[in-house]
Amino acid sequence: MKKYASSLYQKAFYGCLLLLVVGASFGFTDRYFEIAKNLDTFATIYRQLNSNYVDEVNPASLVREGINAMLSSLDPYTEYIPESDMEDFKMNYVSKQYAGIGISLFTRKDKIIVSEPFDGFSAQRADIRAGDEIIAINNISVSGRNSSNVSDLLKGQKNTPVKLTIKRLGEKQVLEKTVLREIINFKNVSYAGILQDHIGYIKLDKFLENSAQEVKQSLLDLKQQHHINALVLDLRGNGGGIVQESVDIVNLFVEKGKKIVTQKAKIKDKDVVYKATQPAVDPLIPLVVLVDRGSASASEIVAGAIQDLDRGTIIGNRTFGKGLVQQTINLPYNSLLKVTVAKYYTPSGRCIQALDYTHRNLDGSVRRISDSLMAEYKTANGRSVYDGSGIYPDLITKEKNYHNIAYSIISKSLHFDYATRYRATHATIPDARNFNLSNADYQDFIKYLADKKYDYTTKSEKNLEELKAIAEKEKYFDDIKEEYSALKSKLAQNKKDDLSRCQNEIKEVLESEIVSRYYFQKGRLEASFRTDPDVKEAIKVLTDKNLYVAILKGHGPYKVIGKPKMDALVNAGNRVVNNN
Repeated sequence: MKKYASSLYQKAFYGCLLLLVVGASFGFTDRYFEIAKNLDTFATIYRQLNSNYVDEVNPASLVREGINAMLSSLDPYTEYIPESDMEDFKMNYVSKQYAGIGISLFTRKDKIIVSEPFDGFSAQRADIRAGDEIIAINNISVSGRNSSNVSDLLKGQKNTPVKLTIKRLGEKQVLEKTVLREIINFKNVSYAGILQDHIGYIKLDKFLENSAQEVKQSLLDLKQQHHINALVLDLRGNGGGIVQESVDIVNLFVEKGKKIVTQKAKIKDKDVVYKATQPAVDPLIPLVVLVDRGSASASEIVAGAIQDLDRGTIIGNRTFGKGLVQQTINLPYNSLLKVTVAKYYTPSGRCIQALDYTHRNLDGSVRRISDSLMAEYKTANGRSVYDGSGIYPDLITKEKNYHNIAYSIISKSLHFDYATRYRATHATIPDARNFNLSNADYQDFIKYLADKKYDYTTKSEKNLEELKAIAEKEKYFDDIKEEYSALKSKLAQNKKDDLSRCQNEIKEVLESEIVSRYYFQKGRLEASFRTDPDVKEAIKVLTDKNLYVAILKGHGPYKVIGKPKMDALVNAGNRVVNNN
Protein backbone atom coordinates (compact mmCIF):
# COMPACT_ATOMS: atom_id res chain seq x y z
CA MET A 1 0.00 0.00 0.00
CA LYS A 2 2.85 2.40 0.94
CA LYS A 3 4.67 1.48 -2.24
CA TYR A 4 1.50 2.19 -4.27
CA ALA A 5 1.00 5.55 -2.49
CA SER A 6 4.64 6.46 -3.09
CA SER A 7 4.20 5.68 -6.78
CA LEU A 8 1.14 7.95 -6.91
CA TYR A 9 3.09 10.76 -5.24
CA GLN A 10 5.95 10.35 -7.71
CA LYS A 11 3.55 10.45 -10.67
CA ALA A 12 1.84 13.54 -9.27
CA PHE A 13 5.22 15.25 -8.68
CA TYR A 14 6.55 14.55 -12.17
CA GLY A 15 3.17 15.52 -13.62
CA CYS A 16 3.34 18.92 -11.90
CA LEU A 17 6.96 19.37 -12.98
CA LEU A 18 5.98 18.60 -16.57
CA LEU A 19 3.15 21.14 -16.41
CA LEU A 20 5.58 23.79 -15.09
CA VAL A 21 8.10 23.11 -17.86
CA VAL A 22 5.42 23.04 -20.54
CA GLY A 23 3.85 26.22 -19.07
CA ALA A 24 7.23 27.96 -19.08
CA SER A 25 7.85 26.80 -22.63
CA PHE A 26 4.46 28.13 -23.70
CA GLY A 27 5.32 31.40 -21.92
CA PHE A 28 8.56 31.75 -23.85
CA THR A 29 6.84 30.64 -27.04
CA ASP A 30 4.08 33.23 -26.57
CA ARG A 31 6.62 36.01 -25.96
CA TYR A 32 8.74 35.15 -28.99
CA PHE A 33 5.60 34.78 -31.08
CA GLU A 34 4.47 38.27 -30.03
CA ILE A 35 7.91 39.69 -30.92
CA ALA A 36 7.91 37.96 -34.33
CA LYS A 37 4.31 38.99 -35.04
CA ASN A 38 4.92 42.65 -34.22
CA LEU A 39 8.15 42.80 -36.20
CA ASP A 40 6.33 41.33 -39.18
CA THR A 41 3.47 43.83 -38.73
CA PHE A 42 5.92 46.75 -38.53
CA ALA A 43 7.81 45.61 -41.63
CA THR A 44 4.56 45.15 -43.57
CA ILE A 45 3.28 48.63 -42.63
CA TYR A 46 6.65 50.11 -43.58
CA ARG A 47 6.60 48.45 -46.99
CA GLN A 48 2.99 49.47 -47.64
CA LEU A 49 3.63 53.11 -46.70
CA ASN A 50 6.66 53.30 -48.99
CA SER A 51 4.65 51.77 -51.83
CA ASN A 52 1.20 53.33 -51.42
CA TYR A 53 1.34 56.61 -49.48
CA VAL A 54 0.05 59.48 -51.60
CA ASP A 55 3.23 61.57 -51.24
CA GLU A 56 6.85 60.47 -51.47
CA VAL A 57 8.17 59.41 -48.04
CA ASN A 58 11.74 59.30 -46.79
CA PRO A 59 12.37 55.64 -45.84
CA ALA A 60 15.18 56.42 -43.38
CA SER A 61 13.23 59.24 -41.72
CA LEU A 62 10.15 57.05 -41.41
CA VAL A 63 12.02 54.32 -39.55
CA ARG A 64 13.85 56.86 -37.40
CA GLU A 65 10.51 58.33 -36.32
CA GLY A 66 9.24 54.86 -35.46
CA ILE A 67 12.36 54.03 -33.44
CA ASN A 68 12.27 57.32 -31.55
CA ALA A 69 8.57 56.93 -30.75
CA MET A 70 9.17 53.41 -29.44
CA LEU A 71 12.10 54.47 -27.25
CA SER A 72 10.33 57.58 -25.94
CA SER A 73 7.77 55.29 -24.28
CA LEU A 74 10.55 53.97 -22.02
CA ASP A 75 12.84 56.64 -20.53
CA PRO A 76 14.77 59.64 -21.89
CA TYR A 77 18.12 57.86 -21.50
CA THR A 78 17.36 54.97 -23.87
CA GLU A 79 18.15 56.28 -27.33
CA TYR A 80 19.21 55.30 -30.82
CA ILE A 81 22.42 56.89 -32.12
CA PRO A 82 22.78 56.70 -35.91
CA GLU A 83 26.19 56.94 -37.55
CA SER A 84 25.60 60.64 -38.33
CA ASP A 85 25.31 61.46 -34.60
CA MET A 86 28.23 59.34 -33.43
CA GLU A 87 30.69 62.22 -32.99
CA ASP A 88 28.22 64.19 -30.87
CA PHE A 89 27.60 61.08 -28.78
CA LYS A 90 31.32 60.64 -28.11
CA MET A 91 31.58 64.32 -27.17
CA ASN A 92 28.76 64.02 -24.64
CA TYR A 93 29.48 60.62 -23.13
CA VAL A 94 33.07 59.57 -23.79
CA SER A 95 35.60 62.34 -24.38
CA LYS A 96 34.85 66.02 -25.02
CA GLN A 97 37.42 66.59 -27.74
CA TYR A 98 37.45 68.17 -31.20
CA ALA A 99 39.70 70.24 -33.49
CA GLY A 100 38.83 73.94 -33.41
CA ILE A 101 40.06 77.27 -32.06
CA GLY A 102 38.42 77.25 -28.60
CA ILE A 103 35.58 79.77 -28.52
CA SER A 104 31.83 79.76 -27.88
CA LEU A 105 29.46 81.92 -29.91
CA PHE A 106 25.94 83.32 -29.83
CA THR A 107 23.72 85.09 -32.36
CA ARG A 108 22.27 88.56 -31.83
CA LYS A 109 20.26 90.29 -34.58
CA ASP A 110 22.01 88.28 -37.30
CA LYS A 111 25.40 89.08 -35.80
CA ILE A 112 27.80 86.37 -34.60
CA ILE A 113 29.27 87.37 -31.24
CA VAL A 114 32.06 85.66 -29.30
CA SER A 115 30.58 84.82 -25.91
CA GLU A 116 33.78 83.42 -24.49
CA PRO A 117 37.27 82.31 -25.53
CA PHE A 118 38.50 79.25 -23.64
CA ASP A 119 41.64 79.88 -21.64
CA GLY A 120 44.81 78.33 -23.05
CA PHE A 121 43.53 77.58 -26.55
CA SER A 122 44.45 79.20 -29.85
CA ALA A 123 41.65 81.81 -29.98
CA GLN A 124 42.57 83.16 -26.55
CA ARG A 125 46.28 83.15 -27.42
CA ALA A 126 45.43 85.18 -30.53
CA ASP A 127 43.64 87.73 -28.28
CA ILE A 128 40.15 87.03 -29.59
CA ARG A 129 37.86 88.43 -26.91
CA ALA A 130 34.35 88.02 -25.61
CA GLY A 131 32.18 90.63 -27.31
CA ASP A 132 34.06 90.51 -30.60
CA GLU A 133 31.79 90.30 -33.64
CA ILE A 134 32.88 87.81 -36.30
CA ILE A 135 32.20 89.26 -39.74
CA ALA A 136 33.84 86.65 -41.97
CA ILE A 137 35.67 83.33 -41.87
CA ASN A 138 38.29 82.78 -44.55
CA ASN A 139 36.92 85.88 -46.32
CA ILE A 140 33.41 84.38 -46.47
CA SER A 141 30.73 86.51 -44.81
CA VAL A 142 28.87 84.85 -41.92
CA SER A 143 25.96 87.29 -42.08
CA GLY A 144 22.65 85.49 -41.73
CA ARG A 145 24.19 82.30 -40.40
CA ASN A 146 23.39 80.95 -36.93
CA SER A 147 26.04 80.41 -34.27
CA SER A 148 25.89 76.61 -34.59
CA ASN A 149 26.59 76.78 -38.31
CA VAL A 150 29.49 79.22 -37.80
CA SER A 151 30.88 77.03 -35.03
CA ASP A 152 30.98 74.12 -37.48
CA LEU A 153 32.93 76.30 -39.95
CA LEU A 154 35.58 76.92 -37.30
CA LYS A 155 36.13 73.20 -36.76
CA GLY A 156 38.35 71.15 -39.05
CA GLN A 157 41.60 69.28 -39.35
CA LYS A 158 44.23 69.82 -36.67
CA ASN A 159 46.94 72.40 -37.54
CA THR A 160 44.97 73.94 -40.41
CA PRO A 161 44.66 77.75 -40.42
CA VAL A 162 41.43 79.70 -40.26
CA LYS A 163 41.23 83.47 -40.84
CA LEU A 164 38.73 85.52 -38.86
CA THR A 165 37.64 89.06 -39.69
CA ILE A 166 36.48 90.78 -36.51
CA LYS A 167 34.80 93.98 -35.35
CA ARG A 168 35.80 95.11 -31.87
CA LEU A 169 34.38 97.87 -29.70
CA GLY A 170 36.89 100.71 -29.47
CA GLU A 171 38.75 99.74 -32.66
CA LYS A 172 38.18 101.91 -35.75
CA GLN A 173 39.39 99.28 -38.19
CA VAL A 174 38.34 95.65 -38.50
CA LEU A 175 40.83 93.12 -37.15
CA GLU A 176 42.10 90.05 -38.96
CA LYS A 177 43.27 87.05 -36.97
CA THR A 178 44.73 83.87 -38.45
CA VAL A 179 44.41 81.04 -35.97
CA LEU A 180 45.56 77.42 -36.18
CA ARG A 181 42.99 74.77 -35.36
CA GLU A 182 44.07 72.48 -32.54
CA ILE A 183 42.64 69.65 -30.50
CA ILE A 184 40.21 71.18 -28.01
CA ASN A 185 40.24 68.76 -25.13
CA PHE A 186 38.27 69.91 -22.10
CA LYS A 187 39.43 68.54 -18.80
CA ASN A 188 36.93 66.97 -16.45
CA VAL A 189 38.46 68.96 -13.59
CA SER A 190 38.00 72.58 -14.64
CA TYR A 191 39.57 74.06 -11.52
CA ALA A 192 41.70 73.02 -8.56
CA GLY A 193 42.96 75.45 -5.95
CA ILE A 194 42.49 76.63 -2.39
CA LEU A 195 39.56 78.47 -0.83
CA GLN A 196 41.30 79.78 2.26
CA ASP A 197 44.07 78.69 4.60
CA HIS A 198 44.55 74.97 3.89
CA ILE A 199 41.13 74.12 2.46
CA GLY A 200 41.40 72.68 -1.04
CA TYR A 201 38.76 72.92 -3.76
CA ILE A 202 38.23 70.75 -6.86
CA LYS A 203 35.55 71.52 -9.48
CA LEU A 204 34.59 68.40 -11.45
CA ASP A 205 32.38 69.10 -14.48
CA LYS A 206 32.01 65.64 -16.04
CA PHE A 207 32.68 61.97 -15.37
CA LEU A 208 34.24 61.28 -18.76
CA GLU A 209 37.45 59.39 -19.51
CA ASN A 210 40.29 60.02 -17.02
CA SER A 211 38.12 62.04 -14.62
CA ALA A 212 39.21 59.93 -11.63
CA GLN A 213 42.86 60.33 -12.58
CA GLU A 214 42.39 64.09 -12.90
CA VAL A 215 40.78 64.31 -9.46
CA LYS A 216 43.54 62.14 -8.01
CA GLN A 217 46.30 64.27 -9.50
CA SER A 218 44.59 67.47 -8.37
CA LEU A 219 44.30 66.09 -4.84
CA LEU A 220 47.96 65.07 -4.77
CA ASP A 221 49.05 68.46 -6.12
CA LEU A 222 46.96 70.32 -3.53
CA LYS A 223 48.42 68.19 -0.73
CA GLN A 224 51.98 68.69 -1.95
CA GLN A 225 51.88 72.34 -2.99
CA HIS A 226 49.40 73.82 -0.50
CA HIS A 227 49.50 71.24 2.31
CA ILE A 228 45.72 71.14 2.46
CA ASN A 229 44.06 69.60 5.51
CA ALA A 230 40.47 69.64 4.16
CA LEU A 231 38.82 69.38 0.74
CA VAL A 232 35.70 70.60 -1.08
CA LEU A 233 34.66 68.51 -4.11
CA ASP A 234 32.20 70.53 -6.22
CA LEU A 235 29.76 68.39 -8.25
CA ARG A 236 27.16 71.10 -8.84
CA GLY A 237 25.80 71.04 -12.36
CA ASN A 238 27.64 67.78 -13.08
CA GLY A 239 25.22 65.57 -15.02
CA GLY A 240 27.32 62.43 -14.68
CA GLY A 241 29.07 60.11 -17.10
CA ILE A 242 30.98 56.86 -16.69
CA VAL A 243 30.09 54.76 -13.64
CA GLN A 244 33.59 53.33 -13.18
CA GLU A 245 35.04 56.85 -12.99
CA SER A 246 32.68 57.71 -10.13
CA VAL A 247 33.66 54.50 -8.32
CA ASP A 248 37.36 55.30 -8.70
CA ILE A 249 36.81 58.83 -7.37
CA VAL A 250 35.09 57.53 -4.22
CA ASN A 251 37.97 55.05 -3.90
CA LEU A 252 40.34 58.02 -3.46
CA PHE A 253 38.71 58.67 -0.08
CA VAL A 254 37.66 55.21 1.22
CA GLU A 255 39.61 52.12 2.16
CA LYS A 256 40.10 49.20 -0.19
CA GLY A 257 37.25 46.68 -0.02
CA LYS A 258 34.46 49.16 0.79
CA LYS A 259 31.28 48.70 -1.25
CA ILE A 260 30.61 51.85 -3.27
CA VAL A 261 27.63 51.07 -5.50
CA THR A 262 25.62 48.05 -6.63
CA GLN A 263 24.11 47.64 -10.08
CA LYS A 264 21.02 45.41 -10.35
CA ALA A 265 19.51 44.39 -13.68
CA LYS A 266 16.74 42.20 -15.08
CA ILE A 267 19.48 40.00 -16.56
CA LYS A 268 21.43 38.74 -13.57
CA ASP A 269 24.65 38.58 -15.57
CA LYS A 270 24.59 42.37 -15.59
CA ASP A 271 24.43 42.63 -11.79
CA VAL A 272 27.65 44.22 -10.53
CA VAL A 273 28.95 45.13 -7.09
CA TYR A 274 31.54 47.90 -7.34
CA LYS A 275 34.03 48.03 -4.49
CA ALA A 276 37.11 50.10 -3.76
CA THR A 277 39.92 48.07 -5.31
CA GLN A 278 42.89 50.32 -4.51
CA PRO A 279 44.30 51.82 -1.32
CA ALA A 280 42.78 55.25 -0.64
CA VAL A 281 44.85 58.34 -1.44
CA ASP A 282 43.56 59.97 1.75
CA PRO A 283 40.90 58.14 3.80
CA LEU A 284 40.92 60.69 6.62
CA ILE A 285 40.95 64.19 5.12
CA PRO A 286 37.76 66.09 6.09
CA LEU A 287 35.61 66.20 2.96
CA VAL A 288 32.64 68.25 1.75
CA VAL A 289 30.78 67.43 -1.48
CA LEU A 290 28.72 70.23 -3.04
CA VAL A 291 25.60 69.23 -5.01
CA ASP A 292 22.53 70.85 -6.56
CA ARG A 293 19.57 70.01 -8.79
CA GLY A 294 21.93 69.63 -11.73
CA SER A 295 24.00 66.93 -10.02
CA ALA A 296 22.92 63.61 -11.51
CA SER A 297 23.86 59.99 -12.17
CA ALA A 298 27.58 59.50 -11.48
CA SER A 299 27.54 62.64 -9.30
CA GLU A 300 24.84 60.99 -7.20
CA ILE A 301 26.85 57.77 -6.97
CA VAL A 302 29.74 59.76 -5.47
CA ALA A 303 27.54 61.86 -3.16
CA GLY A 304 25.46 58.82 -2.13
CA ALA A 305 28.49 56.69 -1.32
CA ILE A 306 30.24 59.47 0.61
CA GLN A 307 27.03 60.07 2.59
CA ASP A 308 26.16 56.40 3.22
CA LEU A 309 29.70 55.59 4.34
CA ASP A 310 29.71 58.74 6.54
CA ARG A 311 32.94 59.69 4.84
CA GLY A 312 32.08 63.35 4.28
CA THR A 313 29.39 66.02 4.48
CA ILE A 314 27.02 66.76 1.59
CA ILE A 315 26.06 70.45 1.21
CA GLY A 316 23.77 72.25 -1.24
CA ASN A 317 20.39 71.23 -2.66
CA ARG A 318 18.69 67.92 -3.43
CA THR A 319 20.15 66.24 -6.50
CA PHE A 320 18.35 65.32 -9.72
CA GLY A 321 17.48 61.72 -8.83
CA LYS A 322 18.80 59.56 -11.70
CA GLY A 323 19.33 56.03 -10.44
CA LEU A 324 19.50 54.32 -13.84
CA VAL A 325 22.47 52.74 -15.62
CA GLN A 326 22.91 52.76 -19.40
CA GLN A 327 24.93 50.48 -21.64
CA THR A 328 25.74 50.91 -25.33
CA ILE A 329 25.02 48.08 -27.77
CA ASN A 330 26.58 48.06 -31.23
CA LEU A 331 24.06 47.99 -34.09
CA PRO A 332 24.47 47.50 -37.85
CA TYR A 333 25.73 50.35 -40.06
CA ASN A 334 27.96 51.92 -37.37
CA SER A 335 25.07 52.88 -35.13
CA LEU A 336 24.46 52.39 -31.41
CA LEU A 337 21.66 51.73 -28.98
CA LYS A 338 22.11 53.34 -25.57
CA VAL A 339 19.76 51.39 -23.34
CA THR A 340 18.90 51.43 -19.65
CA VAL A 341 19.97 48.01 -18.36
CA ALA A 342 19.98 48.41 -14.59
CA LYS A 343 19.34 50.53 -11.52
CA TYR A 344 22.10 51.38 -9.10
CA TYR A 345 21.99 51.29 -5.31
CA THR A 346 24.14 53.20 -2.84
CA PRO A 347 26.01 51.35 -0.05
CA SER A 348 23.03 51.59 2.32
CA GLY A 349 20.87 49.82 -0.29
CA ARG A 350 18.79 52.75 -1.55
CA CYS A 351 17.98 53.56 -5.17
CA ILE A 352 17.68 57.31 -5.61
CA GLN A 353 15.69 57.24 -8.88
CA ALA A 354 13.08 60.00 -8.52
CA LEU A 355 10.87 59.49 -11.60
CA ASP A 356 8.83 56.35 -12.27
CA TYR A 357 8.96 55.78 -16.04
CA THR A 358 7.28 52.36 -15.77
CA HIS A 359 3.99 53.52 -14.24
CA ARG A 360 3.05 56.62 -16.19
CA ASN A 361 -0.07 58.73 -15.79
CA LEU A 362 -2.96 58.25 -18.23
CA ASP A 363 -1.78 61.23 -20.29
CA GLY A 364 1.70 59.70 -20.63
CA SER A 365 3.37 62.08 -18.19
CA VAL A 366 5.86 60.76 -15.68
CA ARG A 367 5.21 60.88 -11.96
CA ARG A 368 7.64 61.17 -9.08
CA ILE A 369 8.09 58.27 -6.69
CA SER A 370 5.33 58.63 -4.07
CA ASP A 371 6.39 59.66 -0.56
CA SER A 372 4.48 56.64 0.80
CA LEU A 373 6.71 54.32 -1.24
CA MET A 374 9.99 55.77 0.00
CA ALA A 375 11.86 53.46 2.34
CA GLU A 376 14.29 54.28 5.13
CA TYR A 377 17.92 53.13 5.08
CA LYS A 378 20.81 53.56 7.44
CA THR A 379 24.26 55.00 6.87
CA ALA A 380 27.36 53.41 8.43
CA ASN A 381 26.87 55.49 11.58
CA GLY A 382 23.12 54.82 11.75
CA ARG A 383 21.82 58.04 10.22
CA SER A 384 18.47 57.73 8.43
CA VAL A 385 18.41 58.31 4.67
CA TYR A 386 15.66 57.64 2.12
CA ASP A 387 15.36 56.29 -1.40
CA GLY A 388 13.33 57.49 -4.39
CA SER A 389 14.18 61.18 -4.41
CA GLY A 390 17.81 61.91 -5.24
CA ILE A 391 20.44 62.64 -2.61
CA TYR A 392 19.34 65.02 0.13
CA PRO A 393 22.26 67.05 1.49
CA ASP A 394 23.20 66.90 5.14
CA LEU A 395 23.02 70.70 5.09
CA ILE A 396 20.62 72.44 2.72
CA THR A 397 21.51 75.94 1.58
CA LYS A 398 18.99 78.47 0.35
CA GLU A 399 19.06 78.78 -3.41
CA LYS A 400 20.07 82.22 -4.63
CA ASN A 401 17.27 84.22 -6.25
CA TYR A 402 17.94 87.47 -8.04
CA HIS A 403 15.56 90.42 -8.21
CA ASN A 404 13.56 90.96 -11.41
CA ILE A 405 15.78 93.85 -12.45
CA ALA A 406 18.90 91.65 -12.34
CA TYR A 407 17.17 88.95 -14.38
CA SER A 408 16.09 91.57 -16.91
CA ILE A 409 19.61 92.99 -17.25
CA ILE A 410 20.98 89.47 -17.77
CA SER A 411 18.26 88.47 -20.26
CA LYS A 412 19.00 91.55 -22.36
CA SER A 413 22.76 90.83 -22.15
CA LEU A 414 23.35 94.33 -20.80
CA HIS A 415 25.86 93.02 -18.25
CA PHE A 416 27.71 91.32 -21.13
CA ASP A 417 27.79 94.50 -23.23
CA TYR A 418 28.94 96.62 -20.31
CA ALA A 419 31.76 94.15 -19.60
CA THR A 420 32.82 94.44 -23.27
CA ARG A 421 32.86 98.21 -22.87
CA TYR A 422 34.78 97.96 -19.60
CA ARG A 423 37.42 95.67 -21.13
CA ALA A 424 37.94 98.12 -24.01
CA THR A 425 38.84 100.93 -21.56
CA HIS A 426 40.67 98.98 -18.84
CA ALA A 427 43.80 97.11 -19.88
CA THR A 428 44.16 95.34 -16.52
CA ILE A 429 42.29 94.72 -13.28
CA PRO A 430 43.29 93.21 -9.91
CA ASP A 431 43.19 89.42 -9.57
CA ALA A 432 39.78 87.76 -9.62
CA ARG A 433 39.51 87.22 -5.86
CA ASN A 434 40.16 90.89 -5.12
CA PHE A 435 38.41 92.72 -7.96
CA ASN A 436 35.55 94.95 -6.87
CA LEU A 437 33.51 97.27 -9.05
CA SER A 438 33.86 100.74 -7.54
CA ASN A 439 30.89 102.93 -6.71
CA ALA A 440 31.99 105.27 -9.49
CA ASP A 441 31.97 102.35 -11.93
CA TYR A 442 28.50 101.36 -10.78
CA GLN A 443 27.22 104.88 -11.34
CA ASP A 444 28.78 104.69 -14.80
CA PHE A 445 26.79 101.50 -15.39
CA ILE A 446 23.57 103.26 -14.35
CA LYS A 447 24.35 106.01 -16.88
CA TYR A 448 25.04 103.32 -19.48
CA LEU A 449 21.53 101.92 -18.90
CA ALA A 450 19.88 105.32 -19.43
CA ASP A 451 18.98 104.69 -23.08
CA LYS A 452 18.69 100.89 -22.83
CA LYS A 453 15.48 98.88 -22.65
CA TYR A 454 15.23 96.46 -19.76
CA ASP A 455 11.53 96.56 -18.91
CA TYR A 456 10.33 94.10 -16.31
CA THR A 457 7.21 93.50 -14.27
CA THR A 458 7.43 92.98 -10.54
CA LYS A 459 5.23 90.55 -8.64
CA SER A 460 3.62 93.50 -6.88
CA GLU A 461 2.66 95.00 -10.25
CA LYS A 462 1.22 91.68 -11.42
CA ASN A 463 -0.84 91.35 -8.24
CA LEU A 464 -2.06 94.93 -8.56
CA GLU A 465 -3.24 94.32 -12.14
CA GLU A 466 -4.98 91.11 -11.03
CA LEU A 467 -6.72 93.09 -8.29
CA LYS A 468 -7.87 95.64 -10.89
CA ALA A 469 -9.23 92.90 -13.17
CA ILE A 470 -11.15 91.27 -10.32
CA ALA A 471 -12.49 94.61 -9.07
CA GLU A 472 -13.68 95.53 -12.56
CA LYS A 473 -15.37 92.16 -12.95
CA GLU A 474 -17.13 92.59 -9.60
CA LYS A 475 -17.89 96.26 -10.43
CA TYR A 476 -15.94 97.60 -7.43
CA PHE A 477 -13.17 99.31 -9.37
CA ASP A 478 -14.77 102.78 -9.52
CA ASP A 479 -14.76 102.83 -5.72
CA ILE A 480 -11.02 102.11 -5.49
CA LYS A 481 -9.78 103.87 -8.64
CA GLU A 482 -7.98 106.63 -6.75
CA GLU A 483 -6.28 104.21 -4.36
CA TYR A 484 -5.31 102.02 -7.31
CA SER A 485 -3.72 104.95 -9.17
CA ALA A 486 -1.86 106.08 -6.06
CA LEU A 487 -0.54 102.56 -5.39
CA LYS A 488 0.46 102.12 -9.02
CA SER A 489 2.34 105.40 -8.93
CA LYS A 490 4.07 104.41 -5.69
CA LEU A 491 5.15 101.09 -7.14
CA ALA A 492 6.54 102.84 -10.22
CA GLN A 493 8.53 105.18 -7.99
CA ASN A 494 9.89 102.28 -5.96
CA LYS A 495 10.80 100.49 -9.16
CA LYS A 496 12.99 103.42 -10.16
CA ASP A 497 14.97 102.83 -6.99
CA ASP A 498 15.65 99.16 -7.84
CA LEU A 499 19.06 99.95 -9.32
CA SER A 500 20.10 101.33 -5.93
CA ARG A 501 18.17 98.84 -3.81
CA CYS A 502 19.61 95.84 -5.71
CA GLN A 503 23.08 97.29 -6.15
CA ASN A 504 24.92 94.45 -4.41
CA GLU A 505 23.47 91.65 -6.53
CA ILE A 506 23.78 93.63 -9.78
CA LYS A 507 27.41 94.42 -8.94
CA GLU A 508 27.97 90.72 -8.33
CA VAL A 509 26.67 89.91 -11.83
CA LEU A 510 28.80 92.65 -13.38
CA GLU A 511 31.95 91.68 -11.50
CA SER A 512 31.62 88.06 -12.59
CA GLU A 513 31.28 89.03 -16.25
CA ILE A 514 34.08 91.61 -16.14
CA VAL A 515 36.48 89.25 -14.38
CA SER A 516 35.86 86.60 -17.05
CA ARG A 517 37.20 89.04 -19.70
CA TYR A 518 40.62 88.95 -18.06
CA TYR A 519 40.78 85.60 -16.22
CA PHE A 520 38.17 83.53 -18.11
CA GLN A 521 36.20 80.75 -16.38
CA LYS A 522 38.84 80.33 -13.69
CA GLY A 523 38.44 83.97 -12.74
CA ARG A 524 34.66 83.78 -12.81
CA LEU A 525 34.78 80.87 -10.37
CA GLU A 526 37.28 82.50 -8.03
CA ALA A 527 35.23 85.71 -7.96
CA SER A 528 32.16 83.68 -6.93
CA PHE A 529 33.86 82.27 -3.83
CA ARG A 530 33.17 85.49 -1.92
CA THR A 531 29.39 85.21 -2.23
CA ASP A 532 28.70 81.52 -2.98
CA PRO A 533 26.48 80.28 -0.09
CA ASP A 534 27.52 76.64 -0.59
CA VAL A 535 31.23 77.46 -0.51
CA LYS A 536 30.78 79.69 2.54
CA GLU A 537 28.94 76.91 4.37
CA ALA A 538 31.57 74.35 3.35
CA ILE A 539 34.29 76.55 4.83
CA LYS A 540 32.26 76.95 8.03
CA VAL A 541 31.84 73.18 8.41
CA LEU A 542 35.48 72.37 7.63
CA THR A 543 36.79 74.95 10.09
CA ASP A 544 34.47 73.73 12.87
CA LYS A 545 35.66 70.23 13.76
CA ASN A 546 32.86 69.69 16.29
CA LEU A 547 30.19 70.52 13.71
CA TYR A 548 31.78 68.27 11.10
CA VAL A 549 31.90 65.33 13.52
CA ALA A 550 28.33 65.99 14.76
CA ILE A 551 27.00 65.75 11.21
CA LEU A 552 28.77 62.47 10.43
CA LYS A 553 27.87 60.93 13.78
CA GLY A 554 24.22 61.92 13.36
CA HIS A 555 23.99 63.98 16.53
CA GLY A 556 20.80 65.91 17.20
CA PRO A 557 19.23 67.37 14.04
CA TYR A 558 21.63 65.44 11.79
CA LYS A 559 20.18 62.03 12.66
CA VAL A 560 17.51 62.04 9.91
CA ILE A 561 18.22 63.26 6.37
CA GLY A 562 15.48 64.09 3.86
CA LYS A 563 12.55 62.37 5.52
CA PRO A 564 9.54 62.25 3.13
CA LYS A 565 6.55 64.57 3.65
CA MET A 566 8.71 67.10 5.42
CA ASP A 567 9.44 70.50 3.96
CA ALA A 568 13.08 70.52 2.86
CA LEU A 569 13.57 73.93 4.45
CA VAL A 570 12.49 72.74 7.90
CA ASN A 571 13.64 69.14 7.57
CA ALA A 572 14.63 67.77 10.95
CA GLY A 573 17.58 66.04 9.34
CA ASN A 574 18.89 69.12 7.59
CA ARG A 575 19.90 72.49 8.92
CA VAL A 576 18.92 75.34 6.64
CA VAL A 577 21.62 77.85 5.89
CA ASN A 578 20.75 81.34 4.70
CA ASN A 579 23.82 83.41 3.91
CA ASN A 580 22.96 87.03 3.23
